[in-house]
Amino acid sequence: QVQLVESGGGLVQAGGSLRLSCAASGRTFSPYAMGWFRQPPGKEREFVARITWGGGSTYYADSVKDRFTISRDSAKKTMFLQMSRLEPEDTAVYYCAAGRYLSSRAGAFDAWGQGTLVTVSS
Repeated sequence: QVQLVESGGGLVQAGGSLRLSCAASGRTFSPYAMGWFRQPPGKEREFVARITWGGGSTYYADSVKDRFTISRDSAKKTMFLQMSRLEPEDTAVYYCAAGRYLSSRAGAFDAWGQGTLVTVSS
């Protein structure tokens, strides 16, 4: 069974940066893709970014393109989300997920972390 644990969330001022990490464990960990999703207060979960685990191909939501960078360290089974030029609208619980397919839909991901809260103050 795959377990994902996020870390790195916190409180930051608008314009600042944060780096989220997602550490994976489990003997069966071999995803095709991993992704970051977020759920703003009172809103539905939304796609942020994804990366193919083998090739490292990336894709971003328009709202974070050019501000966020997704990456992974395959050897350490860890994925990252470098967030820059943060805006109050980026405030959300951020979740990492792993899946067997290339998709931006939450339903296509099999394993999820517990989430880490990012709060951006204005």
